[in-house]
Amino acid sequence: QVHVVESGGGLVQAGDSLSLSCTASGRDFSSYAMGWFRQAPGKEREYVAAISSSGATTHYEDSVRGRFTISRDNAKNTMDLQMTRLRPEDTAVYYCVAGFAGSVVTVRSEFYERHWGQGTQVTVSS
Repeated sequence: QVHVVESGGGLVQAGDSLSLSCTASGRDFSSYAMGWFRQAPGKEREYVAAISSSGATTHYEDSVRGRFTISRDNAKNTMDLQMTRLRPEDTAVYYCVAGFAGSVVTVRSEFYERHWGQGTQVTVSS
């Protein structure tokens, strides 16, 4: 079982930057991909970004590509999401996810067992 905990989040203005962090425990952190999803009020949860177990591969949802950067430090068991040029439509609860195995596909696809954090609120005011 993998235990996932997010930190960061908060209230910012449009155009600002914000960072989210995630730690995971319970299994070898360097053996599984990690990622982020988000859920805005009244909307379904959507994929944001993922990073492979080694960190060599990253993938982004189109609306955040070029603004968000995902990274990880396997020595510290942490994964970060740097968010820049934030928009009001980025407002959501952000969830950290641990994938089933090393590929980012195991984060993105519902067909794989994933472990979720409790979520952290990001609010972007206009």
